[in-house]
Amino acid sequence: MARSGGDNSCLFGPVNSRRLGVSLGIDLIKFKTCTFNCVFCECGATTTLTAQRQVFIPTGQVLKELKDFFGSASPHRPEVLTFSGGGEPTLAANIGEIIRAIKKPHTPRLCLLTNSSLLSDRQVRAEILPADIIIPSLNAVSPEIFARINRPLKGLTPEKIIAGLLELRKAYRGQLLLEIFLVPGLNDTPQELELLLKAARQIAPDGIQLNSLDRRGTEGWVRPMPPDKLQKIKEFFGEFNTNYYLKR
Repeated sequence: MARSGGDNSCLFGPVNSRRLGVSLGIDLIKFKTCTFNCVFCECGATTTLTAQRQVFIPTGQVLKELKDFFGSASPHRPEVLTFSGGGEPTLAANIGEIIRAIKKPHTPRLCLLTNSSLLSDRQVRAEILPADIIIPSLNAVSPEIFARINRPLKGLTPEKIIAGLLELRKAYRGQLLLEIFLVPGLNDTPQELELLLKAARQIAPDGIQLNSLDRRGTEGWVRPMPPDKLQKIKEFFGEFNTNYYLKR
């Protein structure tokens, strides 16, 4: 990730996102602190596997960096500010405070990329409701495949994550796009896809985004999904507004 203000900055980019347009990333997490240790993660293996929320970067620092960025003569004005980076963004205990502070009529849209692991927490859900776009992931429904792909912290189950997604859907008024990262041989089987489709029908997202690897993930055995298979899976989810992307 290219940090906008150097290695200690919480901002990275802006980058041209195929999903979101020109995106300025906001990383609120100490690198590789996450609730999952996903086999496909492009940032590498998780070093701190936890569900303990804390303030990693003070709110004042985040707001100052954003003020400095928008006060500079940068020609790349972002279309969206995206909470993402080297860990699970909702682990930042001050994410709600930051969202409220920067959510203004004249600012770019706010987007959150989340692995959905903390959405069962009512407080987390309340904090992220002002975001314009939330892209939560659900990579598998069967416990075995979920565990093999996400390698989660103990106690995080697909049932718990789906329950959190359903609660979020009830209250959230922004754009909810469900992300499914496809790992060949694991969650692309007819059985797993049927379970994912059933869950998607319950969650009723505004769209589905299918992702596949095109550069090395945490585990070398993870391979990209062939384009023809991606297209077939897109058609399988055809009742939704579905697109697919190669993860970069």
